[in-house]
Amino acid sequence: MELLCVRLMRNQRSCLPAYLSRSFQTSLCRQRQPTTRRTLPATELYSTNTCRNLLHPETTDSVCQLQLRPSLSQRLLFSSENVRTVLFPVGTPRPGPAVHCVPVIWLSKHGQNFFHTSAPHRALPAPLIWLVLKPLQKIVAIILGRSIRKWWLALPPNKQQLVRQEVWRRRWQLVAGGMVAMVIMACFFLTHLDESPITGRTRLLVFSRENYMELAAVTGDGYMEEFAELLVPEKDPRHQVVERVVQHLAQRNNDIPEVSSVPWSVHVVDSPTVNAFVLPNGKVFMFTGMLEAVADVHQLTFILGHEMAHAVMGHSAEQASMSHVVDFLSLILLTAIWAVCPRDSLAVLGQWIQTKLIQFMFDRPYSRKLEAEADQVGLQLAAKACADVRAGPVFWQQMEISDQLRGEPTVPEWLSTHPSHKNRVTQLDRLVPQYLELRESCSCPALPATDPRAVFAQSVKVLLDATRDLEGEAGKRLEPLALSQTPTSDHRRAPHLGGLATALLASSATASHTAQATALTLDTATPL
Repeated sequence: MELLCVRLMRNQRSCLPAYLSRSFQTSLCRQRQPTTRRTLPATELYSTNTCRNLLHPETTDSVCQLQLRPSLSQRLLFSSENVRTVLFPVGTPRPGPAVHCVPVIWLSKHGQNFFHTSAPHRALPAPLIWLVLKPLQKIVAIILGRSIRKWWLALPPNKQQLVRQEVWRRRWQLVAGGMVAMVIMACFFLTHLDESPITGRTRLLVFSRENYMELAAVTGDGYMEEFAELLVPEKDPRHQVVERVVQHLAQRNNDIPEVSSVPWSVHVVDSPTVNAFVLPNGKVFMFTGMLEAVADVHQLTFILGHEMAHAVMGHSAEQASMSHVVDFLSLILLTAIWAVCPRDSLAVLGQWIQTKLIQFMFDRPYSRKLEAEADQVGLQLAAKACADVRAGPVFWQQMEISDQLRGEPTVPEWLSTHPSHKNRVTQLDRLVPQYLELRESCSCPALPATDPRAVFAQSVKVLLDATRDLEGEAGKRLEPLALSQTPTSDHRRAPHLGGLATALLASSATASHTAQATALTLDTATPL
């Protein structure tokens, strides 16, 4: 049995810490002698962050240095010369100055705990700090540019001429300084290049994946609080089908380290919003509006694969890194705008133009590029999960028709952060043959010969023919009335078209509900 021995290091002045008046340095020695020992007083040993477990005085095997921190009421006891030995085993000689020191722990006597640990303070994630400092950087640039302009206008003409001459005289030094700054920036970019996990694309990554994992934990807690009253119970069939699809995707793609290393968790939000997203730490948020928008489990697998691809590829960190670099470079231009423009109103206009140019030339095109890549990787994840990848283009065709029937305005692609539905369908149609071969190589069951894209195209054709027939019948009914009514009677056709759109929406919703009910009744043993 190991015995703990503590000896006051009274003669070792060099080992005593600076707070000698408040505490005493002691040492822990280990003796492996099966001898009789005295009963220890009521004592508790607690470790620091190095020794995390509760240590028992007679059975501990940790290698720690023991420190004694008496309270104010006990200092008289431990400051007197009556204290020589705190604990020694019976029949064991006292150790000399050369005592083996072992891990730091704290001793509290008489059952009192004198060492209180506090919760560790976690540093804020770097992306969160950047989000907070981002507006402050612009304010500093505006103040700096405006100050330069006021300083220049306050100079008399002769001093302005002297400044121009001085700048011209030192032009080569300024050029050299600019070139040095460009070299430093180039070195920064080259040292922060990274390779995308699945596609192998070279990208700039200022913020690491670990930084965004910390931010995702904070963001996930915020979403859980926001959707606390809207979360669907885990026993709900909608939650169960999403859970099964996510776990199936993760299981079939566990050969990808970024997939197997993430603990995937599902949260279904009862909201009509047609949306779904996945945080970098594996938290999946699916809205019931999206479940109603998909037609079958294959489309659901594709959508979840798309969202999981964003998390696996680290698109949030990549987009934030690019935005960080662009914003940093734009600060130079912003300072110049406020320094050169003669009035604040013109400077505000120039700043607005600069912001729009950055959005349309960098931010939104890059966002569309990441969305297209997520479509491709999501199709790959769905193919390895034995889903019918032909259902991916059909989903975006459904979304396009749904937007048209609902009368939502069509936004040009160059103004949007996402590719248009038509371009997505074109890209996915081009990728479907490649991933059908991948699906076949993964020992998946054979797909039916009927292509869902052809079925959807035929269904749309039938609906359009039915629409034309209804419009023709409505026109014939309204024609006799048009002769006896004012010209405003031509607008009476609108209610029929609106009713037709409502009927088409109702029929598509019915088909979606039927397909969803079929998906919810899938057997867990049945592959996707």
